[in-house]
Amino acid sequence: MTKRLILLAISALPYIQMSAQKADTDTLAMTADGNTIVRSEISERTKREPFFKRLMKSTYKVVKNFSRVDTNYIEPQKYNFTFMMQNTNTYESYTISSGSGNDFMFSPQPSIKIGPYVGWRWLFLGYTLDVKHLRNGNNKQEFDLSLYSSQIGIDLFYRKTGNDYRIKHAYLDHDRVINTEPLNGVSYDGINVGIKGFNLYYIFNHKRFSYPAAFSQSTIQRRSSGSALCGIGYTKHSLSIDWDKLYSIVSDKLGEDVASRYMSEGPDTKKINYTDISLSGGYAYNWVFAHNWLAAISLSAAIGYKGASSEKDNEILNFRDFSFHNFNLDGVGRLGLVWNNMKWYYGMSAIFHTYNYRKSQFRTNTTFGNINLYIGFNFGKMK
Repeated sequence: MTKRLILLAISALPYIQMSAQKADTDTLAMTADGNTIVRSEISERTKREPFFKRLMKSTYKVVKNFSRVDTNYIEPQKYNFTFMMQNTNTYESYTISSGSGNDFMFSPQPSIKIGPYVGWRWLFLGYTLDVKHLRNGNNKQEFDLSLYSSQIGIDLFYRKTGNDYRIKHAYLDHDRVINTEPLNGVSYDGINVGIKGFNLYYIFNHKRFSYPAAFSQSTIQRRSSGSALCGIGYTKHSLSIDWDKLYSIVSDKLGEDVASRYMSEGPDTKKINYTDISLSGGYAYNWVFAHNWLAAISLSAAIGYKGASSEKDNEILNFRDFSFHNFNLDGVGRLGLVWNNMKWYYGMSAIFHTYNYRKSQFRTNTTFGNINLYIGFNFGKMK
């Protein structure tokens, strides 16, 4: 008897599953003799819907699930459209060190961009004009995009340096006894850096903590809350430096005797390409310190594994040549301050990335980021 019941239960599983899947679309009717008839008019109408329409509905449900929040902590967006004016200030610096004690930091003039943005729900587009480099040409290329949902965020970036670098500071020996102040602020166009990649991260406490409230103004954080973060990242770096040109600058500003004594012949390589794959973890906190006001801070540290190839000897350090010496510490930091009453909003946000690459005779640090100032308003209230 027990075996028959088990067999009956197993044989009924497909029908139970089919009934569960059709529960939302089928209707039931009873005939005069007590038999049940399944009518699928609604299901048939669904099947007749165009594929694209069904795909859009499914996509909308997925996106909506990603946006579910605890309304005691987060007030969802009530408008369909937004218009915003934004000022973006871009900063970057590159530190290059050799094993003999030479340490140089290069930084270009900050870019100052202004432009309009328009948005519809999750789609946000804009254009900014670099007002600081309108007259003097510059071959710098930049692309930065950050997308935030309740659960997942992503940073996309692409950068290629220009030709307006200056020496921020310089040290020629480990003890730093040489006065290098005459080098500060000197123009140097012998460095070329490129970086492209992405950071993808997950917000654990996404029902009560809102990244969009701080960095895309699409929700409002009503009560303070924080969340742990985890993520993955991928970046590809390329760096080249004209060490001979740098030697000439040191010789001109500090004297040939100082240059010949303290300047090395250059690192083991004058050009290096390396790939960075990282795992990150951190914490973010939104502080609601007054009505409609929000201050946000987010810090993440990443363990990145570097695989590199140099131009000088074509040495390749790929992931098959695993070594713990190829691990380095990277980081991402975010700050935000915003006033938002759902109709109008204004504030500032900042995001900075830092990457490290270290070998016994060569070390680099890359830091870049943006500071944004904005004001905007929402319109087209959702029905």
